[in-house]
Amino acid sequence: MPELPEVETVRRGLAPVMEGAVIARADVNRPDLRRPFPEGMAARLTGQRVLCLRRRSKYILADLASGETLLIHLGMSGRMLVSGDPLGTFVYAHPAPEKHDHVVFHMENGARVTFNDPRRFGAMDMFATIGAEDHALLAKLGPEPLGNSFDEGYLVTALRGKNTPIKSALLDQRIVAGLGNIYVCETLFRAGISPRRQAANIGAGCAAGLVPIIRDVLTDAIRAGGSSLRDFKQADGELGYFQHSFDVYGREGQPCRREGCGGTVGRVVQSGRSSFYCGGCQR
Repeated sequence: MPELPEVETVRRGLAPVMEGAVIARADVNRPDLRRPFPEGMAARLTGQRVLCLRRRSKYILADLASGETLLIHLGMSGRMLVSGDPLGTFVYAHPAPEKHDHVVFHMENGARVTFNDPRRFGAMDMFATIGAEDHALLAKLGPEPLGNSFDEGYLVTALRGKNTPIKSALLDQRIVAGLGNIYVCETLFRAGISPRRQAANIGAGCAAGLVPIIRDVLTDAIRAGGSSLRDFKQADGELGYFQHSFDVYGREGQPCRREGCGGTVGRVVQSGRSSFYCGGCQR
């Protein structure tokens, strides 16, 4: 499932053709994805100007002139692909419709934004922009890891007394929003912390040190266009490249990349997810 860097990469790719532009027509080609689409969604989107395109955790939020916000979740295989951009950012002509093109935004500027989702685990919802933070999917989210409210003092306090592995704690969206399995594994490697270690046993200094590392990992991934493992593509159809820089994720049995370590990357299953780490240098 796309994590924060992938969703942020898609948002940045959509912004040049959607932000400030009018949705001339919205085609909704089925009644639902993971859950039913909002009632009258096509009509509520058609003719609306997109005032702002933002991200919260793993969700893209499009604030509309109507006072409503469109929430988009890519799910496991969802893609938002742009074609026909008159600004020249996207050089692709409009492709022929495909089977899994479930929602299509025909922009007044000539661009087309297609939401394609073969597995149909994605989701869309619409609700009032005022009070949007109280929506069921957003209300319990923790701070954004790249935002000002996510700082050393906050994380030290959040992890204090947490009787769960540090890997699970960092995946908890109530503690920090947007982190997923890939980037937590990479963060813990850079920090030299085993994913098995109890969060409550992480000293204040180590906990505080995780904050800049988390930010660096996410920033590096965004700069690389995210990670493409199975389905993820950027808005221009290109793959992300951060997977070529993984230190531990997916590298079970391969040598540790930390200079002087000499260890081997191992894998352990935690809460049904694979944790990749080096037992030699992650303590």
